Amino acid sequence: MSTSGPPSTPPPSPTGQPAPISDLAKQTRLVRSGANWFIWIAGLSLVNSVLFVAGSNWAFFLGLGATQFSDAFGKEIITGTTGEVVALAVDVVIAAIFVGLGLMSRNGALWSFIVGMVLIVLDALLLVWVQDWAAVAFHALALFFVFRGFQAARQLAALRSGVALATGIVPPITPR
Repeated sequence: MSTSGPPSTPPPSPTGQPAPISDLAKQTRLVRSGANWFIWIAGLSLVNSVLFVAGSNWAFFLGLGATQFSDAFGKEIITGTTGEVVALAVDVVIAAIFVGLGLMSRNGALWSFIVGMVLIVLDALLLVWVQDWAAVAFHALALFFVFRGFQAARQLAALRSGVALATGIVPPITPR
Protein backbone atom coordinates (compact mmCIF):
# COMPACT_ATOMS: atom_id res chain seq x y z
CA MET A 1 0.00 0.00 0.00
CA SER A 2 1.39 3.41 -0.90
CA THR A 3 1.10 6.56 1.16
CA SER A 4 0.67 10.04 -0.22
CA GLY A 5 2.82 12.42 1.75
CA PRO A 6 5.83 12.16 4.00
CA PRO A 7 5.67 9.51 6.69
CA SER A 8 6.42 12.07 9.43
CA THR A 9 3.14 13.93 8.90
CA PRO A 10 0.79 13.12 11.81
CA PRO A 11 -2.73 12.07 10.93
CA PRO A 12 -5.49 14.63 11.54
CA SER A 13 -7.08 14.61 14.96
CA PRO A 14 -10.10 12.31 15.00
CA THR A 15 -12.09 14.53 17.37
CA GLY A 16 -11.11 17.89 15.89
CA GLN A 17 -11.16 19.49 19.35
CA PRO A 18 -8.52 22.01 20.39
CA ALA A 19 -6.02 21.18 23.08
CA PRO A 20 -7.27 21.78 26.65
CA ILE A 21 -6.60 25.16 28.26
CA SER A 22 -3.81 25.18 30.78
CA ASP A 23 -4.77 25.23 34.45
CA LEU A 24 -3.18 28.66 34.90
CA ALA A 25 -5.24 30.20 32.10
CA LYS A 26 -8.42 28.48 33.27
CA GLN A 27 -8.02 29.67 36.87
CA THR A 28 -7.20 33.21 35.69
CA ARG A 29 -10.38 33.24 33.61
CA LEU A 30 -12.45 32.05 36.58
CA VAL A 31 -10.89 34.68 38.88
CA ARG A 32 -11.74 37.47 36.44
CA SER A 33 -15.22 36.10 35.88
CA GLY A 34 -15.92 36.06 39.61
CA ALA A 35 -14.43 39.51 40.11
CA ASN A 36 -16.44 41.00 37.25
CA TRP A 37 -19.63 40.25 39.16
CA PHE A 38 -18.72 43.04 41.60
CA ILE A 39 -18.40 45.51 38.73
CA TRP A 40 -21.69 44.43 37.13
CA ILE A 41 -23.51 44.72 40.44
CA ALA A 42 -22.12 48.22 40.97
CA GLY A 43 -23.06 49.33 37.47
CA LEU A 44 -26.60 48.00 37.59
CA SER A 45 -27.11 49.50 41.04
CA LEU A 46 -26.12 52.91 39.70
CA VAL A 47 -28.49 52.50 36.75
CA ASN A 48 -31.27 51.69 39.24
CA SER A 49 -30.42 54.79 41.26
CA VAL A 50 -30.47 57.06 38.21
CA LEU A 51 -33.81 55.54 37.14
CA PHE A 52 -35.15 56.16 40.65
CA VAL A 53 -34.06 59.81 40.65
CA ALA A 54 -35.59 60.22 37.18
CA GLY A 55 -38.91 59.07 38.61
CA SER A 56 -39.11 55.76 36.77
CA ASN A 57 -40.99 52.88 38.34
CA TRP A 58 -38.80 50.42 36.43
CA ALA A 59 -35.55 48.96 37.81
CA PHE A 60 -33.23 45.96 37.52
CA PHE A 61 -33.63 43.35 40.24
CA LEU A 62 -29.91 42.79 39.72
CA GLY A 63 -28.88 45.74 41.85
CA LEU A 64 -28.05 46.20 45.52
CA GLY A 65 -30.64 46.49 48.25
CA ALA A 66 -28.41 49.01 50.04
CA THR A 67 -28.71 51.49 47.16
CA GLN A 68 -32.48 50.95 47.01
CA PHE A 69 -32.63 51.62 50.75
CA SER A 70 -30.54 54.77 50.28
CA ASP A 71 -32.86 55.96 47.51
CA ALA A 72 -35.97 55.35 49.60
CA PHE A 73 -34.37 57.06 52.61
CA GLY A 74 -33.49 60.10 50.50
CA LYS A 75 -36.99 60.32 49.07
CA GLU A 76 -39.03 59.67 52.22
CA ILE A 77 -36.92 61.02 55.09
CA ILE A 78 -34.87 63.88 53.67
CA THR A 79 -37.30 64.70 50.82
CA GLY A 80 -36.84 67.03 47.88
CA THR A 81 -33.82 67.54 45.70
CA THR A 82 -31.49 67.43 48.69
CA GLY A 83 -32.67 63.93 49.54
CA GLU A 84 -32.16 62.74 45.98
CA VAL A 85 -28.66 64.23 45.81
CA VAL A 86 -27.65 62.73 49.16
CA ALA A 87 -29.08 59.34 48.15
CA LEU A 88 -27.27 59.44 44.81
CA ALA A 89 -23.99 60.38 46.53
CA VAL A 90 -24.37 57.45 48.94
CA ASP A 91 -25.18 55.17 45.98
CA VAL A 92 -22.02 56.29 44.16
CA VAL A 93 -19.92 55.52 47.26
CA ILE A 94 -21.48 52.06 47.59
CA ALA A 95 -20.93 51.36 43.88
CA ALA A 96 -17.34 52.62 44.12
CA ILE A 97 -16.70 50.14 46.95
CA PHE A 98 -17.95 47.31 44.76
CA VAL A 99 -15.91 48.48 41.76
CA GLY A 100 -12.82 48.66 43.99
CA LEU A 101 -13.46 45.15 45.27
CA GLY A 102 -13.88 43.96 41.70
CA LEU A 103 -10.61 45.51 40.57
CA MET A 104 -8.72 44.11 43.54
CA SER A 105 -10.30 40.70 43.04
CA ARG A 106 -9.29 40.68 39.37
CA ASN A 107 -5.71 40.84 40.61
CA GLY A 108 -6.31 37.81 42.81
CA ALA A 109 -6.62 39.55 46.18
CA LEU A 110 -8.34 36.97 48.36
CA TRP A 111 -9.35 39.50 51.01
CA SER A 112 -11.40 41.45 48.47
CA PHE A 113 -13.33 38.33 47.49
CA ILE A 114 -14.08 37.65 51.16
CA VAL A 115 -15.16 41.23 51.92
CA GLY A 116 -17.29 41.27 48.78
CA MET A 117 -19.00 38.00 49.63
CA VAL A 118 -19.78 39.26 53.13
CA LEU A 119 -21.27 42.46 51.67
CA ILE A 120 -23.38 40.46 49.19
CA VAL A 121 -24.73 38.29 52.02
CA LEU A 122 -25.53 41.35 54.16
CA ASP A 123 -27.25 42.98 51.20
CA ALA A 124 -29.23 39.79 50.56
CA LEU A 125 -30.37 39.83 54.20
CA LEU A 126 -31.65 43.37 53.68
CA LEU A 127 -33.61 42.12 50.66
CA VAL A 128 -34.99 39.18 52.67
CA TRP A 129 -36.26 41.71 55.19
CA VAL A 130 -38.26 43.52 52.46
CA GLN A 131 -39.17 40.16 50.85
CA ASP A 132 -37.73 40.90 47.40
CA TRP A 133 -37.26 37.24 46.52
CA ALA A 134 -36.14 37.72 42.91
CA ALA A 135 -33.31 39.96 44.08
CA VAL A 136 -32.43 37.47 46.84
CA ALA A 137 -32.19 34.72 44.20
CA PHE A 138 -29.94 36.94 42.09
CA HIS A 139 -27.73 37.58 45.11
CA ALA A 140 -27.43 33.82 45.62
CA LEU A 141 -26.39 33.43 41.98
CA ALA A 142 -23.87 36.25 42.26
CA LEU A 143 -22.51 34.75 45.48
CA PHE A 144 -22.06 31.40 43.74
CA PHE A 145 -20.00 32.90 40.92
CA VAL A 146 -17.99 35.17 43.23
CA PHE A 147 -17.21 32.15 45.41
CA ARG A 148 -16.05 30.26 42.31
CA GLY A 149 -13.75 33.20 41.59
CA PHE A 150 -12.46 33.06 45.15
CA GLN A 151 -11.73 29.33 44.85
CA ALA A 152 -9.97 29.94 41.54
CA ALA A 153 -7.89 32.74 43.10
CA ARG A 154 -6.72 30.35 45.81
CA GLN A 155 -5.93 27.68 43.23
CA LEU A 156 -4.13 30.24 41.06
CA ALA A 157 -2.01 31.34 44.01
CA ALA A 158 -1.06 27.71 44.60
CA LEU A 159 -0.24 27.19 40.91
CA ARG A 160 1.93 30.30 40.85
CA SER A 161 3.82 29.16 43.92
CA GLY A 162 4.41 25.79 42.29
CA VAL A 163 2.64 23.81 44.99
CA ALA A 164 0.46 21.01 43.72
CA LEU A 165 -2.68 20.65 45.78
CA ALA A 166 -4.22 17.31 46.54
CA THR A 167 -7.92 16.99 45.77
CA GLY A 168 -9.99 18.53 48.53
CA ILE A 169 -7.02 20.36 50.08
CA VAL A 170 -7.15 24.12 49.94
CA PRO A 171 -4.12 26.34 50.48
CA PRO A 172 -4.21 28.68 53.48
CA ILE A 173 -5.01 32.33 52.94
CA THR A 174 -1.83 34.35 53.09
CA PRO A 175 -1.69 38.17 53.06
CA ARG A 176 0.16 39.81 50.20
